[in-house]
Amino acid sequence: MAELKRGTNVALTREIPTLRSVTLGVKFSAGAEKSLTDNLVVAAILCDQANKALSDEYFVFFNQLQSPEESVVQRDAALGEDNEQIEVDLPQVPANVERVVVVLYLNEGIVQRRTLGQLRDCHIRVLNAADGVELVRSENLASFMTSETALALGELYRHQGGWKFKVIGDGYSKGIAGIAADYGVSL
Repeated sequence: MAELKRGTNVALTREIPTLRSVTLGVKFSAGAEKSLTDNLVVAAILCDQANKALSDEYFVFFNQLQSPEESVVQRDAALGEDNEQIEVDLPQVPANVERVVVVLYLNEGIVQRRTLGQLRDCHIRVLNAADGVELVRSENLASFMTSETALALGELYRHQGGWKFKVIGDGYSKGIAGIAADYGVSL
């Protein structure tokens, strides 16, 4: 397992040529602040070459658990140590999808007096879906948060015929509205 810092990446399919499916796991903790963790939403956005969602159907979250062709699916219940998991079937991802971005945001109703700066831990990790082996994990992204209410955690992206993973770790003060504006998702 490798720990990646913000802005760093790893060539997944170059390192593991037989890799066909990955699980993107998100783990977070706010200690006793249960109302914060109960209102965090993990989502995936399937983006084109311009880094925009192909359409609103390619925003995978609790109300839309899979992309139209089912290449990206949010699990009903996470396995292991993760709070949320998103499965990606790499060969089934449409050719016009350049990246799958994983985000975390506070549900709009709880935003008052709550921020991601209250998190103690926040990691994204990549597992080989075939055997559950952890391939990479981000550094603790919570340590970079202060007043943000949303966070771009990481992205799985195409590179020279294969797939790479990059830890992003960029926070948003405008919550889901900031993410929607950057990635072209309608709210």
